[in-house]
Amino acid sequence: MKTRLTYQGKQALAIVDVLVIVAVVLILWVLLLPLLRDARHRAQRINCASNLKQVGVSFQLWAKDNNNKYPMSVSVTNGGAYELIATGNVVGFCEVMSNYLSTQKILVCPEDPNGAYLPWGGDFSSSNFCNKNISYFVGVDADESHPQRLLCGDDNFLVNGNSVASGVQSLSTNVQIKWASGRHVSPGSHFWTAAWERFAGNIVSADGSVATFSDDGLQSALQQTGLATNRLAIP
Repeated sequence: MKTRLTYQGKQALAIVDVLVIVAVVLILWVLLLPLLRDARHRAQRINCASNLKQVGVSFQLWAKDNNNKYPMSVSVTNGGAYELIATGNVVGFCEVMSNYLSTQKILVCPEDPNGAYLPWGGDFSSSNFCNKNISYFVGVDADESHPQRLLCGDDNFLVNGNSVASGVQSLSTNVQIKWASGRHVSPGSHFWTAAWERFAGNIVSADGSVATFSDDGLQSALQQTGLATNRLAIP
């Protein structure tokens, strides 16, 4: 009889132990989940900045071979993309730069759920290359002589509360512009930072530097370009 009671006691204790362990694991998971999510977005933000840094280098290499001018300052007849980018043709613009872009993958933001890499074997000149293969805007008026102008960057922002559409967007310095989700990115994502409690995005300046901007930083970046109106070509 004593043996049976001892066995039952140990069995009951084992069940309680399992339940306690499960409860502890669940609690730890709930506590760690925000940290894991923030770490993931931080990694994606770094990957996005790396992509844009490579794009910026591509611009600079192109300029060195073309009298220190970016493609948007050189006419199509001279091998540039002035006419293309002025009409918002970001696809054609990237085709002009294709020999300097290391891979099409750097044109897709890591947190762009609608973005897609070119199919295996595809290239910039293929019929498969389209706006969904590009996550970043191009600054129509960017040039090396004005380092503070916007060269390219994330295009997930709102203008006066409205999502930007494909084509050339003319933004005055006093326009209300904010980062958001919903254009290329899924709601509630794209570099949401708990520290700022707001969205953020990456931008390359005409001097090739990459920085992460908050809403206030984005607004300030527009004002520091020296232009009354900033034209951005949205894919």
